[in-house]
Amino acid sequence: MKTKITELLGIMYPIIQGGMAWVAEYHLAAAVSEAGGLGIIGAGGAPASHVREQIQKTKELTKKPFGVNVMLMNPEADEIAKVIVEEGVSVVTTGAGNPGKYLAMWKEAGIRVIPVVASVGLARMMERAGVDALIAEGTESGGHIGAATTMTLVPQVVDAVKIPVIAAGGIADGRGFAAAMMLGAEAVQMGTRFVVAKESIVHENYKKKILAAKDIDSEVTGASHGHPVRQLRNNMTREYLKLEKAGAPFEELEHLTLGALRKAVVEGDTVNGTLMAGQIAGMIKEEMTCAEMIQEIMEQAERLLIK
Repeated sequence: MKTKITELLGIMYPIIQGGMAWVAEYHLAAAVSEAGGLGIIGAGGAPASHVREQIQKTKELTKKPFGVNVMLMNPEADEIAKVIVEEGVSVVTTGAGNPGKYLAMWKEAGIRVIPVVASVGLARMMERAGVDALIAEGTESGGHIGAATTMTLVPQVVDAVKIPVIAAGGIADGRGFAAAMMLGAEAVQMGTRFVVAKESIVHENYKKKILAAKDIDSEVTGASHGHPVRQLRNNMTREYLKLEKAGAPFEELEHLTLGALRKAVVEGDTVNGTLMAGQIAGMIKEEMTCAEMIQEIMEQAERLLIK
């Protein structure tokens, strides 16, 4: 399927894997790219040396385009931005800030820059800054979220800008893909669905939680402090929300979640770890390879779009 995004990024299918910290490492990124989508390495809070290693290992597994997601709050963001240029990465997605200070360097290197946005205002600002495309991410997503739903955000961003828009949040199958296309998107980004890919290094306990999830099993912590995060309900979220309701300071709440994502992804702690997942988790019932996922999604979407 050809769209403005497949042509811009040099990929076969308009499917991008989310840049999830601890989850989006080189095995998964390479597998998604090999399957015809765009794999993404999630830099998260990692040091620049680790990101360089991840890029180099991805190159050993695929010759196809892949990208790096830069969390702009990372203390080593400046170094990571340089590493991306030095290693010849073709695409950068960004979150948690404004990538403006790196745009000239990245554009000079021929890198496609695609920020995640949660509002029309931010989308317009990023377009004026000169980015290549936008990821409009709805509140259905796992992890850090905005307030608008995918259904309402995507068409408004599409109408507000001239650059291509990628839809994210609540998309896990061909129906969601087709709906995103109808809203004006040129591609979709998926995170939760790829967490349970066979190539994903996420602990089996975490994967089983997603596969067993019901439609009401995700909840949002941190909303009262302006840092909302969607994850699956467990002991940690219950304790967090109890403290949040009691008016605990942000620093105390942050201490509760310190290292919690690693606990879940690496150690398989589903009781006190952070199980980031979108509302779509209740639809995901089977572990598949990235190639099988993408093929199934595209076949279903094409049938629906042809009707």
